[in-house]
Amino acid sequence: MSKSFMRKLTDAQRQFIFKMLEENRLTLNEMMDEIRAEFPVDCIPSRSALGREKQNYVAEAKEFRQIAAASEVLVKEFGEDPDDKGGMLLAQAVQAVVTKRALDELTNDGTDETKPQMDIDAVGALARAARAAIMTKSKAMENRDEIRRQAREELIREQKAKLDELGKSGEVDQVILNKVIKAAYGLDT
Repeated sequence: MSKSFMRKLTDAQRQFIFKMLEENRLTLNEMMDEIRAEFPVDCIPSRSALGREKQNYVAEAKEFRQIAAASEVLVKEFGEDPDDKGGMLLAQAVQAVVTKRALDELTNDGTDETKPQMDIDAVGALARAARAAIMTKSKAMENRDEIRRQAREELIREQKAKLDELGKSGEVDQVILNKVIKAAYGLDT
């Protein structure tokens, strides 16, 4: 939709239109009918403006799906669990999409009708998407660190229990065993 039309929309109107775009079940004419039914006549976009917005939305969604699919393939090639590293790669992909969009906008002077300049609301949404991607990546790294810490603690508990059993069996001198436990794990027995 043209820059001037997007500025006239309220958040509720924008959300209504994006919801229809996301569902991708209506034709342009059906979308126009839905918009007419929901909003006053003076807020109705032209069919061509709605068509341009739909094309832009479809192109961005396609690009995002391609990045997500590529991320999953790369993770599987690494031989890792796709849910583990996939989350980090997906966050990086979102960052890449947001960065590409921001860089494209830097060179956009608004003269091309098919690529209207972003208004302040769109810039804010772009910034929020970038922040969310960064936070997702950070949270994934924190989760991985926590899993490693818990696995290490569990391994030490299991090994200490086995060493304690070995000490109780009398096969190894308890003093030597305590020294080994202290040296290997930093644990006092």
